[in-house]
Amino acid sequence: MDIQAFDLHIIGGGIIGLCAAVTLQARGIKVVILEADKIASGASYGNAGHLATEQVFPIADANILQHVPAMLFNPEGPLRIDWRYLPRLMPWAFKLLLNMRPEPFARSHQALLALNAHSLQAWQDFAKDWQLTPWIKVEGSLLTVEKTTSLADLQAHGQRLNELSVPNELLSQQQLLELEPALKDTQLGALFFPQTGHITDLSAITKKLSTTFSELGGHIVEHCPVLEAKVSVDGITLTTSDQQIYARKVMLAAGAHSKALAKQLTGISVPLDTERGYHLMLPNEAARLTLPVSSMDRRFIMTPMDTGLRLAGTVEYAGLEAPANMNRAQMLLKQAQAMLTVPLDSENSTQWMGFRPSTADSLPIIDKCGSVFLNFGHQHLGLTQAVVSAQMIAALYFDENPVIDPAAYRLDRFE
Repeated sequence: MDIQAFDLHIIGGGIIGLCAAVTLQARGIKVVILEADKIASGASYGNAGHLATEQVFPIADANILQHVPAMLFNPEGPLRIDWRYLPRLMPWAFKLLLNMRPEPFARSHQALLALNAHSLQAWQDFAKDWQLTPWIKVEGSLLTVEKTTSLADLQAHGQRLNELSVPNELLSQQQLLELEPALKDTQLGALFFPQTGHITDLSAITKKLSTTFSELGGHIVEHCPVLEAKVSVDGITLTTSDQQIYARKVMLAAGAHSKALAKQLTGISVPLDTERGYHLMLPNEAARLTLPVSSMDRRFIMTPMDTGLRLAGTVEYAGLEAPANMNRAQMLLKQAQAMLTVPLDSENSTQWMGFRPSTADSLPIIDKCGSVFLNFGHQHLGLTQAVVSAQMIAALYFDENPVIDPAAYRLDRFE
């Protein structure tokens, strides 16, 4: 097969690239995916599985600042910075701080609201179209608290979200424990978000999407890292580890690895850095919970999946090259156990670390620059926003009116 005889080369075979590939291939575009490793083996494999439509506030939130010192000095806290990485992190962190000012914060917040408002229905429709419904549950999720001082914050958070048309219900401790009896009575209450969902088997979904894409005529090339990209009047030259590929059009969807290629393809340096996240998978605990349960105080999530209970979360700034610190994964077990009545069975557990691509304004880049399409930078919401992002890319490709105003997600905001 001539790898150059395609209409569109997608760099990156995670959930963002896969959803766009299926969407475009189904509309008659000949698409090839160039994946540096195995298809959907990064954050698309290891994320929390939560369709987090309730998360409509930027990571650049000034309300978090007061908690940062305590988090950093707690070795089991939800935030860690590798001090050796700090000089490289500082330019991004400074821009993050600037985006905490009221006006840019409000812009990012409104843009996240717009994406998330369409995300769940987009996923449900996509799942019906491509036979993914066995692995998608839309039964809601919980955000719990266990500190008495957090109860007022929880109530205020819920009220604010309801005013933004992000529906939720404040549950008393009794209501919470009736819904999830495995939780300890140290959990004092919760918000229940009915319009959220979760994926019960991420690998099954990405395998099904890969098969569907191939059956539609698409092609996947694994172990094909794109090392360099160059745009000229004749087209786009992609240099991989063993060949040069000449492409008519390219979509960049390489997640946390997108920054250098974005600069080569567009000339613009995107303020993108990597939030390293961890999970611990407990294969013998699939039936412990019925809904995803997040802790406002502990800042992590427990998601019930077909293959076990996934404990996921934490934020670590250490870049793309530093080795994983699997103590970050193991400490999630201690955090989860503190919330549950019966000891967790951690036998045969597996641990994982991956990279979240976070821009300084918490928004993805979803744009078209000539023959280059950009679809990356979704921070913690890549899974949630994958399908709606694919719809927006399709609208850009076919010059159609997008379902969401694309202005907030354009690359030129960083010029």
